Amino acid sequence: MAKKHENNDNLIAQNKKARHDYFVTDTYEAGLVLTGTEIKSVRAHRVNLKDGFAQIRNGEAWLMNVHISEYDNGTFFNQDPLRNRKLLLHKKEIHKLTGALQDKGVTLIPLKMYIKHGYAKVLLGLAKGKHEYDKRESIKRREVNREMERVMKHY
Repeated sequence: MAKKHENNDNLIAQNKKARHDYFVTDTYEAGLVLTGTEIKSVRAHRVNLKDGFAQIRNGEAWLMNVHISEYDNGTFFNQDPLRNRKLLLHKKEIHKLTGALQDKGVTLIPLKMYIKHGYAKVLLGLAKGKHEYDKRESIKRREVNREMERVMKHY
């Protein structure tokens, strides 16, 4: 039986700026607790992960500041677009994250949101902020690689 290749058809949103602003050391996949109208908005790709982050409170993981727009055809069941949403992680993962988040400058950010087997999932990254000179170095390295690819393409 052939391996099923993961396609990006079920990718809902991606935080492209995250890898530019942070060094991502580890990633975790977490489920999301959403209401009916929220999952409909997620399936309509009406999500913004740009300013989002995750926290551990009282042994539970919470996704903060992620904007899921109100569902257009919803009624009074629509939720606040910026409400805090519970993340579903194993207890061992939560304990490991709690220990890792104690370090100075380490944060938990959402990298991607996607649908997997009918459920909304978030890829969380354990990240440490980059300095300005690190960002310039990354840009320079990326431009050099592009130039090398361009030269190699002609030969």
